[in-house]
Amino acid sequence: MARALWKGAISFGLVYIPVELHKAVESHDLDLTMLDKRDFSPIGFKRYNKGTGKEVSWDNIVKGYEYSDGEYVVLSDEDLRLANPKATQTIDILAFVDADSVPLTFYETPYYLAPGRGGDKVYALLRQTLLKAGRIAVATVVIRTRQHLCALVAVGDGIIMNTLRYASEIRNPEDLKLPGDAGISDKELKMALSLVEDMSEDWNPTAYHDTYREDVLKLVEKKVKAGQTHTITAPSDESPVPKASNVVDLVALLKQSLGSRGRNASDAREEPEEDEEEVSPPAPRARRSTGGASKARSAAPRATSKAAAPAKRASTAKAEKPASKSAKSGTVRRKAA
Repeated sequence: MARALWKGAISFGLVYIPVELHKAVESHDLDLTMLDKRDFSPIGFKRYNKGTGKEVSWDNIVKGYEYSDGEYVVLSDEDLRLANPKATQTIDILAFVDADSVPLTFYETPYYLAPGRGGDKVYALLRQTLLKAGRIAVATVVIRTRQHLCALVAVGDGIIMNTLRYASEIRNPEDLKLPGDAGISDKELKMALSLVEDMSEDWNPTAYHDTYREDVLKLVEKKVKAGQTHTITAPSDESPVPKASNVVDLVALLKQSLGSRGRNASDAREEPEEDEEEVSPPAPRARRSTGGASKARSAAPRATSKAAAPAKRASTAKAEKPASKSAKSGTVRRKAA
């Protein structure tokens, strides 16, 4: 793993756990370069002195805080560290709270916490304690020049530090026009629940990937092969976003979704070659795609009995035929073929 971003310790009470902070995520954004459309040369961004207009090298750049209009206090990295040495070197646990009590809107960026030298046992003790208690630790930490609220979460064999947003950073949703129950009927809710159940599966993060990025890269390859590397595509008048007038009946849409998923499942499923009479009837969820739920349930026993009787008679008749006749009929079929 790459070099640690930060080294310090977790502190609560008299407990001191040396730890290292490592990135837990990486970005796969498309790396697009700004170009001058007149000659397609890359655009450069200069660091320049606003007083003289001259470019400034990194060696001559320092940080400053503007305490008055146009007046600055210079702050070096050492100044920032000395302002509060404990805060810059410690993940200070403030409280332990229920794991489900922190809303998703507060979570920001995850980091891996690894034990520092000599910290294995006490690190493992904190991890096991969090797991057994069903709690997460709420703490503060300074990364670079900003103090973050954070949560320490026990996951598997490790501890993840997830930075949290402060309450003042969360916008109030009261300004949004949220619909409430919107007059949803029991029938609509049951149909939606059936679709959710039909699409439910175990969480498999490797099954999902950035298809949009792949499509853009395919477009790049296509334009290169076609010799259109400098062709600028004009905006289209057609909008892919559906308009409000395109809203259709919810029940009909749910029925269509259930029906399409039922057909896909039946096409993919292999039919058994023998013992058709022992096959269980289709699940009620698949039958609801062609009609109401109550109709499907009432029709199920009749459909099963009707389907089973011919299959049983055919099976009995097949067993009563002489072996020679069966073999002869098989010869005739092969000739016909």
